[in-house]
Amino acid sequence: MKKEDLHGYVPAIATPFNQKGKIMDDAFTELFEFLINRGATTICIAGDNGESWALNAAERGYLVRLAKDIAKDRVKVMMGISAPTIDASLAYVRTAEENGADVLLSMPQTYVLKASEAELMARFDKVSAATNKPLVLYNSPRRMGFSLNVDQTETLMNNHNIIGIKESQRDFFYHTHLLERLGQKMSIMTGPCHYIMPAFALGAKGFIATGPEFTDLKPSKMAAVGAGVPDETYRKAHYQLTVLYEMLMSTATWPAAFKAALNLIGQPAGVPRDPVLQATQADIDKIKRCFDRLGISYI
Repeated sequence: MKKEDLHGYVPAIATPFNQKGKIMDDAFTELFEFLINRGATTICIAGDNGESWALNAAERGYLVRLAKDIAKDRVKVMMGISAPTIDASLAYVRTAEENGADVLLSMPQTYVLKASEAELMARFDKVSAATNKPLVLYNSPRRMGFSLNVDQTETLMNNHNIIGIKESQRDFFYHTHLLERLGQKMSIMTGPCHYIMPAFALGAKGFIATGPEFTDLKPSKMAAVGAGVPDETYRKAHYQLTVLYEMLMSTATWPAAFKAALNLIGQPAGVPRDPVLQATQADIDKIKRCFDRLGISYI
């Protein structure tokens, strides 16, 4: 997979668990087909939406193999390998290799570990030494405890098989400089929903984001609309993406609201895995009010 292959709508699929915490294969298949029908070009296993923290290496490998069987080469399959320790990340790399993932998504060391420059570079040296698979960086200051800067991103790209980045920095100054310097050298994929449409005009190649599952505008059409002259279609899509993102990020514990929202539109996302509790009735009512406001149908 090359940087040219990383573009458009790249959703992180929810992992559908039943009440006992077991993966539901049929529900996963239905969700996967739903995302393909929404125009996905690549689908990510074990992203934040997939409750990566709750999936061990064997489960990730199982989901990748299932995804490849469902995809039948219609979309690429990405797998998340982020972890606090390098041993855990390398275990995820091995299972991705064994089960046929096309590309790997990786933060630096995460959570309590705020990596120094040397530690950051050493982490990706070790990951790259373990695989020939292409890598997509994931910059999420909220989850990492720090942010990559543009210089670090460029250094990592120049020294490793990195084809793109999921950029979740919530600072449009930063996005602007990243796109200007590296937009032609790597595939920059927008994270925050409210940046999707404007980022296309500045050279973003696509998005790995939560919210396009529900919009009136099909996600596969967002690139053309975002890069064109802003019109009513653009404004409506941007508004829906913004309001959906605000609601989903402020309701219950992630990804309980996302799963509840998918269930409301008839997609079998199941419930979160322990320790996350499923959305309450009050949470579901809040999601419904948001959908009513945006004109989104639900069951």
